[in-house]
Amino acid sequence: MVTALVAILAAVALPTARFTMKRERESELRLDLRLMRNAIDSYKQLADQGMIQVEVGTEGYPKTLDELAQGVSIVGQLTKRKFLRRIPVDPMTGKAEWGLRSYQDEMNADSWGGQDVYDVYSRSQGTALDGTKYKDW
Repeated sequence: MVTALVAILAAVALPTARFTMKRERESELRLDLRLMRNAIDSYKQLADQGMIQVEVGTEGYPKTLDELAQGVSIVGQLTKRKFLRRIPVDPMTGKAEWGLRSYQDEMNADSWGGQDVYDVYSRSQGTALDGTKYKDW
């Protein structure tokens, strides 16, 4: 009797725990994407203001994500400015590797052109609780 009751409770609790864990990872993914996109936007804003030296003919986006974490020289300042403390780990893949899009890439391109970092996305092929693909966030 007790064993049956424990089995029933476990059968109910396990899917709920999985659902909760997935929802937490999705929340973390949203936060990480927002942090990186805000860092890219801040870099671009300073580049547009002439505070970050960029090559002629470029759009003023960072060349890599590492540049955001390692820091860049700001005109008139002695220290480098970091836009990210570190490149976050993708909670869906467990790696600090992200899909990248450059400003010159086609909107739905699956590969990165390598010119700059205009946007980031998860490399996970998984499906979110709302039915969307993580890579499309």
